[in-house]
Amino acid sequence: MSLAATYPYYLANEPVAPNHDLEVLDKYSGEVATRVALADDAAIDRAIQAAVEATEPMARMAAYERQAVLDHCVLRFKERFEELADALCIEAGKPIKDARGEVGRLIDTFRIASEESVRIGGEVMPLDISPRARGYSGQWKRVPIGPCSFISPFNFPLNLAAHKVAPALAVGCPFVLKPASLTPIGALVIGEVLAETDLPKGAFSILPCSREGANRFTEDDRLKLLSFTGSPGVGWALKARAGKKPVVLELGGNAAVIVDEDADLEDAIERIVFGAFYQSGQSCIGVQRIIVHESLYARFRDQLVEKTKALKMGDPKDESTFIGPMISTKEATRLHGWIESAVSAGANLLCGGKREGAMLEATLLDNVTAGADVICQEAFGPVAVLSTFDDFDQALEQVNDSVFGLQAGIFTRDIYKAHKAWDTLEVGGVVIGDVPSWRVDHMPYGGVKESGLGREGVKFAIEDMTEVRMMVLRTPGA
Repeated sequence: MSLAATYPYYLANEPVAPNHDLEVLDKYSGEVATRVALADDAAIDRAIQAAVEATEPMARMAAYERQAVLDHCVLRFKERFEELADALCIEAGKPIKDARGEVGRLIDTFRIASEESVRIGGEVMPLDISPRARGYSGQWKRVPIGPCSFISPFNFPLNLAAHKVAPALAVGCPFVLKPASLTPIGALVIGEVLAETDLPKGAFSILPCSREGANRFTEDDRLKLLSFTGSPGVGWALKARAGKKPVVLELGGNAAVIVDEDADLEDAIERIVFGAFYQSGQSCIGVQRIIVHESLYARFRDQLVEKTKALKMGDPKDESTFIGPMISTKEATRLHGWIESAVSAGANLLCGGKREGAMLEATLLDNVTAGADVICQEAFGPVAVLSTFDDFDQALEQVNDSVFGLQAGIFTRDIYKAHKAWDTLEVGGVVIGDVPSWRVDHMPYGGVKESGLGREGVKFAIEDMTEVRMMVLRTPGA
């Protein structure tokens, strides 16, 4: 399919197209695929005020009404499944099989939110813990925090927007969303579907805008929460400017996987090839560091290289393509430079390493110098670095030797080592028997250190988007 010639943005639930100033490229061909309306400062200001005015009507919605909105989205996303996948393939350069996977996760995320919308509970709390509190009882419940500000990234334009939008709808928070300018179409289709519902006016605005135009998303005190997914440099800078509002940051990583001596080698290699190179490595939990027990290393390396070389690179619309383009030639050039720098410093290029435009081959390196960008920074592309260990504790130390801490994977059959990894690793999640790239959309997801603050996963996002309100009841004469 091809995209529509133009797309509006959504301001206070309504499609608005004062211009078509934002060009969205087909990331494989480099040609303009469509044009999108770009919001200016005045439009963003109106959207925020509309969200403020929608705060009370949204909070008054019954749980079954919020659930009905989410159920409508699930139904419509299923009906538009292939359209959504094709749009992802074009605007993000995502191989079509990966694109379909993301649409499936979009549906999961809204379905989970639908389920959670009718079970946002509280607690009856005994208060008579001492004589002075005799006759007092308490209850608390969760109430919506108010208008929320969301900024979503380019690499999962549907599902990472969904992880902000769906919990907000589940709990009754109006929101303004800034999708990534490189990939705004998925979020705008979500807006198109939401516009079919009976949400109160001002419940949502979806506004592609310039980076400068996004200042209000961060700094405006009318917004009561900022949730940002993107690069660490941008995320921490936004937090510093966010004022008094709570901030949730889902940032970058350079995820590691350990392959212990008892691992099933074939299974580990199959999963690591996927974890390192699916959607061209553009995932914050993509496998970047592969730490292998020295007794397995030679066999593991040779088989991994063979499997990696077999990956088909090319047009993401081709059903057999595994490696598509990176998001831009600029990003591919950056990562290619990191690879060349590592090789110049003595690293072994095991396979890959060539670039043409935004296409970068699936690349494996070993013998990389400590401190190289390709180890220490977030690659966010199709490259992974191999190293060895001879003691499990040493491997855990290698994983922790990073400013990031999002997720880690451990291939071991030893339950004691699995628990030791869970206890020791400075990450938000430890995946045993699989790659750190694995995620299901209702689990708590987020990082520590430079990888961010807070957790996504619908139930956990709902906690951030609500406040606890206490009621104390005194029984006179008790």
